[in-house]
Amino acid sequence: MLLMLRFAIVLSLLLVLGARPAAAMPSFQVKILPWEQVKEIIPNQSYFTIIDVNTGLSFTVQRRAGSKHADVQPVTEKDTKIMKDIYGGKWSWDRRAILVLTHDQLISASMNGMPHGAGALQNNFPGHFCVHFYGSTTHKTPTPDLAHKLMILKAGGELDRFLYKLDPYELISVLEIAINQQDEKLLSQIMTGNKRSIKKTLSSVKHIRITQRSILPVEDLPVLVAMKLKFRVIWVRPDHSQEEKNVHLFLWKDSLEDQWKIDGQTFAGELL
Repeated sequence: MLLMLRFAIVLSLLLVLGARPAAAMPSFQVKILPWEQVKEIIPNQSYFTIIDVNTGLSFTVQRRAGSKHADVQPVTEKDTKIMKDIYGGKWSWDRRAILVLTHDQLISASMNGMPHGAGALQNNFPGHFCVHFYGSTTHKTPTPDLAHKLMILKAGGELDRFLYKLDPYELISVLEIAINQQDEKLLSQIMTGNKRSIKKTLSSVKHIRITQRSILPVEDLPVLVAMKLKFRVIWVRPDHSQEEKNVHLFLWKDSLEDQWKIDGQTFAGELL
């Protein structure tokens, strides 16, 4: 599947680049660049191409504003349609891993898919949407949005390395994102279980929010290979019913050097 996605992205690149001279062709090496550098590469009013990592689909946008991240708009109605197709035909706040093609560079990034605010182009897109790069933040928060950060790292090929280093509490935050975005691949990277059980988990709960959690001192974590944590959660079922309850999650790793994982069987039991 990964090879197919990479092929789709390369094919999309070739279609976008068309008959561009060889000297102007990108190296196909994706870079994770900090926002402070990227905002100079794509200044306001500049145009660039967005390539969706999962589908390989691409469309053109213009940066219109944004100081803490890029506020952009699809250039034409065709670009808007492609973007909406990427999101399954409906607008969403879900973050998606993307590549930004500008000049001869490929830069890892993340976008949301919800029109908001003002828009100025004749593109059938009611507003603008946000594109985040490494280290960028939302307009209202001082630290990077974790969901955007995960997608930036995914686009840059560094997500596995990042997840490997997370402590159990950080992993639970990723669990929230994976469920709320119905991201089967991300959930499978942090939870035990086969593809069928992961799908069943996502079909059982559409949204989760942790309101309280039990926390051990971080300095105690390096000597542990298993933990049972108590959480107070609110979750929304597929039928839109809402439930608040205390749950216990079991996390473990095979050795002190391995990645923490959430036990999928225990989690599934808490969903009942």
